[in-house]
Amino acid sequence: MKNKLFSFIIFSFTIMSCNGQKESTISKSTTAINNTIGKKQEPIKVEEENFQYWYGEKYQYRPDRFLQISEYIRRIFQDKNGNLWFGTNYDGVVRYDGKNLTYFSTKEGLSGNQVTGITEDNYGNIWLATNEGISKFDGKTFFNYRNSKGLCNRKAMSIYNDRKGQIWIGTYGGLSVFTGSEFIPVHINNDFSSSVICFAEDSKGNLWIGTNYSGAYKFDGISFEQFIPEGREKDKSVTSILEDSKGNLWFGSMESGITKYDGKTFTVFDTNNKIGNNEVWTIYEDQSENVWFSSEGFGIYRYKNDTLVNFSKKEKLPLHAVQSFFQDNQGRLWIGGGNGLYRMENNTFININKNGPW
Repeated sequence: MKNKLFSFIIFSFTIMSCNGQKESTISKSTTAINNTIGKKQEPIKVEEENFQYWYGEKYQYRPDRFLQISEYIRRIFQDKNGNLWFGTNYDGVVRYDGKNLTYFSTKEGLSGNQVTGITEDNYGNIWLATNEGISKFDGKTFFNYRNSKGLCNRKAMSIYNDRKGQIWIGTYGGLSVFTGSEFIPVHINNDFSSSVICFAEDSKGNLWIGTNYSGAYKFDGISFEQFIPEGREKDKSVTSILEDSKGNLWFGSMESGITKYDGKTFTVFDTNNKIGNNEVWTIYEDQSENVWFSSEGFGIYRYKNDTLVNFSKKEKLPLHAVQSFFQDNQGRLWIGGGNGLYRMENNTFININKNGPW
């Protein structure tokens, strides 16, 4: 079933009412906290029993937690200038410019300290989705949209810059898009009451939107079409979406594992056959066409040529909740989640903390 909605570039959006206030707030700050990184160091050796992780209902104390960039890395992003950005659960966003770590939180003007999404617009501004609204950072100043009437909820869950340069926002209360001067809410259908968790674009230019209760929606620029992966009648959550290099679509979920769709056939990876936990929050394809995805409490999985390989505590990856993958412009694969930041090297993982090794 398709629900008509016209792109604001060519036509005009259907607007729905939201609970936001009438005006956006703007907060400015040019101050940042700098943490200068010293000389490159060797990986810090931490014995397995010191790691704080959740495996087999075992929770362990981690004495080096204060060395971590943050205890929980939710998002990883690299901008056009090569800076790495790390969105955290409590510490705002952290930028690494190749020499220094710089922390930006509400003290520096960020709208909220929980960063749930990072993107860059066509003008070089960094956009951040937070638990207290949207922030645009031009390198010196934060412009915050906390109470914009176009944001259906100030608690943002995702943000995405599509190939047309449109900034999309997923919130706890629905979907919004930035027109260049303001946010406007987007009406998907009369029955839509879900939170928007994720975005992705396919090779045909369709925008895919994942929700917590209503499956996925494909937007072709004119209309929305609902898509619920096979077997998701009870759990319609879609936490992450990827179109891989072969044209397969992948859909993560809260309770149903991960589904691959080749256009005709659905293949499910769940606890009944392949993976340790059905909660899958992130999917990513690297430059070698490996598809990576998380499994709550069981580290991560790598898929290629119909083969799954698991990486977890045996490979020194003590992340009980993986939220992000990212391969940088040097080809290095980064993993973030509960327990901090890790980088893959030679099929094992090293912890990257405030002292490096970068």
